[in-house]
Amino acid sequence: MRILTVGFEDDYVKELEKELEKYFICIVDNAKDMYDATNFTDFRHYELVIIVDEGVKFSLERYVNEVKKKKSETKIIILTSSKSDQKEFFDLGVDDVVTHHTEHPDLIAARVLSNMRHLFGTQVNIDKLVIDIANKKIEFDEKIVSLNGKTFDILAYLALRKQRVFSKDEIINALWEEPEYVSDNTVEVAINQIRKRLKSILGFQVIHTVRRRGYKFSY
Repeated sequence: MRILTVGFEDDYVKELEKELEKYFICIVDNAKDMYDATNFTDFRHYELVIIVDEGVKFSLERYVNEVKKKKSETKIIILTSSKSDQKEFFDLGVDDVVTHHTEHPDLIAARVLSNMRHLFGTQVNIDKLVIDIANKKIEFDEKIVSLNGKTFDILAYLALRKQRVFSKDEIINALWEEPEYVSDNTVEVAINQIRKRLKSILGFQVIHTVRRRGYKFSY
């Protein structure tokens, strides 16, 4: 999962990332302000954006509209000290507003989990297939399946979001630190490795190509 934080100090973001990694395979980018954030969201795909309230509602409204227009599934969480503005934030289209304990990264990470629980999983269990995300291990019928690095990450990413189709661009954005330098061919090679390895064990494919759209996990 790729996350964008907006308006946070670098040290805070590092602590938040440590906490989030307890729940998700994630990459966190940090934008200095709303203007900087548009540079990130123009070129990268995010499943979550966490924003420190700057008190400028017009900029926030415009930014929220741009993010939701690009990808309606993107969740947006606002951190603010103004309890009275909560309804106004929700009216702008944000998904959650945090007004307490915003200085504690562990509590913000827990709040993220409550919003993104559908993407959280230390294991994916489907019949005889077990994908142990926390330990980066795969078993089928008690046999170990060897997949490492980004090939494992791609499989886990798609398995947690089964039945949804993801383009190569979305996969690259979610799993590589600097997606601008990764080619589509890198994903194709990794997908082929996953298919070859899993089919030799399972006897069938679990990652399917949807023509002109991308890939999906279907067991």
